[in-house]
Amino acid sequence: MNAPIKAPSLKLGCIADDFTGATDLANNLVRAGMRVVQTIGVPSGALDVEVDAVVVALKSRTIAPAEAVAQSLDALRWLQGQGASQIYFKYCSTFDSTPQGNIGPVTEALMAALGTDFTIATPALPDNGRTVFKGYLFAGDGLLNESGMQNHPLTPMTDPNLVRVMQAQCRSKVGLIDYRAVALGPEAVRARIAELKNQGVRIAIVDAVSNQDLLRLGPALKDLPLLTAGSGVAIGLPANFGLAPTPQASALPPAAGLCAVLSGSCSVATHQQVRHFIESGRPAFVLDPLRIAAGENVAAQALAWAEPLLKNGPVLVYSTAKPDEVKAIQGKLGVQAAGEMVERALGSIARGLLERGVRQLVVAGGETAGACVQALGVKQMQIGPQIDPGVPWCHTVTEFGPLHLTLKSGNFGSEDFFIKAFQQLS
Repeated sequence: MNAPIKAPSLKLGCIADDFTGATDLANNLVRAGMRVVQTIGVPSGALDVEVDAVVVALKSRTIAPAEAVAQSLDALRWLQGQGASQIYFKYCSTFDSTPQGNIGPVTEALMAALGTDFTIATPALPDNGRTVFKGYLFAGDGLLNESGMQNHPLTPMTDPNLVRVMQAQCRSKVGLIDYRAVALGPEAVRARIAELKNQGVRIAIVDAVSNQDLLRLGPALKDLPLLTAGSGVAIGLPANFGLAPTPQASALPPAAGLCAVLSGSCSVATHQQVRHFIESGRPAFVLDPLRIAAGENVAAQALAWAEPLLKNGPVLVYSTAKPDEVKAIQGKLGVQAAGEMVERALGSIARGLLERGVRQLVVAGGETAGACVQALGVKQMQIGPQIDPGVPWCHTVTEFGPLHLTLKSGNFGSEDFFIKAFQQLS
């Protein structure tokens, strides 16, 4: 058993608003040289490993703003107790939120708790096509509101102007650090911060169209008590602590056992991944929310279907559907009820799959990931190698034994991700 964390060893304390986003952030920190553990929720005590960063994964993206603030402040207090010298609030690279929050309210609450009068906000993640230019968020070659995110069932994003989106959620004045300052480097960014603070701005959206922008941004953020961002900013932070990339940071135990995929995301990328898996001739079982609502034990049906197939390779159980199909189901069952029923079913299926010998599990979708890790009783995960930008393999120990686990954000991953993930691990 390693000695408990000592305050000086923990350099960066992170709070993520969903479970897949937490692994996305942890992945970038690991690739840049940090030893990282991700916890599921706020731990009750100190961790028993020596690490450079901890990512506390919450399921707070779509809950009531007051509850999201309370959970985030709880995580902050724990991280401060472990000696974290800088705090990082992580949200999605698509800035998933509504006019009520939760990004703005959580940001302002953390600022108040830390006693800081300025922070930045940028979801830029160029490796996955998320770039910010003149304050506008792009997904690939188009604006965010033309990417499919305008149809998101919980947080539809219809305005790509992040200054407007953030200002609607905040009492603080929101400004912009644009591409010209970022391109000139850290001193120009620091000068722009000073200028904005003199104008009464407390939160600044930051442009970034490349990883070089993020690396130039990193040194300028060294002395800020709080950062808020997607996972992209993380690539420029470990160097502030004197750390450099090393293969040892992502080493995991060897993998074994059966393979499965659970998918609840309805994003465009995950829809393509489900279709590719099925078209490759691999077995897939679709969950019907209406049958769940009618009282059928769909989880038991899915497990009975999967059991004889698992020995032949990965199986897929999914509720992924097109936007018009999702809206039709929500119209019959209600938005919240439909989502919660599917999540409970997928959580139950996750437990059943591990009981049947699955030890390599891919989970797609933030809400689905939250349901599954909670159903499995996962408390913390070691972050391993990247599969695709923003998505690493992780390792944890459950009541069923060791588990290699991937929590994939709905919008991330190549079309063949579900197949490629297991090939990489083997």
